Amino acid sequence: MAATPQNTERSTVAGGAKRSRSMPSRVVPPIELPASVDELARTAAAQLGWNGIVLPETTILGRKVCVVAKLRTDVHAERIAMGAGPVADRATVDTWTWPELAGTAPAPAAEIVGVLAVARHWRTAMASAVPFARYGEAAMVLPSPAVLTEDYVGNCLPRARAYGLAVVTADPNAVVDLDLEGRTERVVLAEDPVSRLVNELVYDHLLRTAEAPASLD
Repeated sequence: MAATPQNTERSTVAGGAKRSRSMPSRVVPPIELPASVDELARTAAAQLGWNGIVLPETTILGRKVCVVAKLRTDVHAERIAMGAGPVADRATVDTWTWPELAGTAPAPAAEIVGVLAVARHWRTAMASAVPFARYGEAAMVLPSPAVLTEDYVGNCLPRARAYGLAVVTADPNAVVDLDLEGRTERVVLAEDPVSRLVNELVYDHLLRTAEAPASLD
């Protein structure tokens, strides 16, 4: 009686599986930023023509961004005189837009020139930048290899144009170039509790980062 070649088949399959697992796979190295986030933010802000203090990367509204801002020195001096420093409590800031309290709320002490999101991939940068594009200028800063893909051309650029985002690229030597200009003709939301909170957080960041005057004549 001939033996059924079950063991042989099992051995062949197992051997094939081992051989397939042992085959080396092509590993694509991750795209890295050519310089630090803060350095790229400073050069990108200059490329965009944004004049102001480029604040170190921080987390605002759950997004990691670099804000370019200026201190409104007259408002800052007035707030010092009133003892009204930056307020980071969202519940308190929310009341400032109530009609009955709007007249007593402190004026915004920061002028936000623009918001930069520096990331290795456009999806990460876009998720960080879009919430701020509703209130003003916003841009993404990406390493140049990240924009040389069909995914970037087919998916990122149409979305960036729709949101009015600018795109700045940085080559391996950290030399930046403007890949997409931000749209200036877009509807910008009026001041609301979110924008007031962002302004207060940036105001606090300005005071912690820059040497703001304690008082003005």
